[in-house]
Amino acid sequence: MFSLVFAASLLTAQSVIWSYEENKLIAEQIRGLRKLDDPVRARTTKDLALRIRALPSEPNKLRLAVALSYLSTEGDFGRDTLQEVTTTLAQAVREQRPSRGKQGQPSDAYQELASLVRYEHMQASSSDPQFTEAMAGLEAEDAKRQNADFTLTDLLGKTWHLQDLRGKVVLVNFWATWCPPCRKEMPDLQALYDKFKDQGFVVLAISDEETAKVAPFIADRKISYPVMLDPGRKVNELYQVEGIPKSFVYDREGKLVAQSIDMRTRSQFQQMLAQAGLQ
Repeated sequence: MFSLVFAASLLTAQSVIWSYEENKLIAEQIRGLRKLDDPVRARTTKDLALRIRALPSEPNKLRLAVALSYLSTEGDFGRDTLQEVTTTLAQAVREQRPSRGKQGQPSDAYQELASLVRYEHMQASSSDPQFTEAMAGLEAEDAKRQNADFTLTDLLGKTWHLQDLRGKVVLVNFWATWCPPCRKEMPDLQALYDKFKDQGFVVLAISDEETAKVAPFIADRKISYPVMLDPGRKVNELYQVEGIPKSFVYDREGKLVAQSIDMRTRSQFQQMLAQAGLQ
């Protein structure tokens, strides 16, 4: 859910001077995307991508392209829409060639573009070394997640050890009570848990918050899949989770077969589970 924070920081930086078109006609619409219902949001997102792409080559174009991309993976707004967003970001990156981030790491823009290509399967390419490094970095992170193991206790006092769940399909979901996209996807996760739990499907939902905040939240929403706490963020760090929600699906052999970088709809979750053999 840090996508909203990142997007907001890009659009509200005090040092940025916006033109009327950039601010009133584009940036303000990006800020309001979450207030729209999904069909309108999909159309608006696609329109914004095309309008940003038509802007002159300048730093604000890249800021807008990145901000829009951060908010375009919160659900399913159509692959055509997401491809337009990706194409716009790729163009803006190519025109601006953003400088490296902290400690010489690829910039956020290249990291975002690489995530869209690797995890959303969008079409884009770049000859810049930052993009190559960003793609390699994601591959290395996935290798660590493949071999990840942890033990956590759920709110009912039951201990769960990931590697002991071989033979089951496991969805590891990182979330928090304060995260709107997390809350939005929870009913779909619950419905899928109810549908597949007798077939060996396990959801391990992990929050870094305290019991006093999480327990009443879960009880109020009648969530029955295992919810556990990671207050020291050791498991979050193991999975290198910086934004939420994020979900990882392991098949019955313990292979990481699918993952999401943002909120998923029920249909999108079902597609992920199908890769683990659940239909």
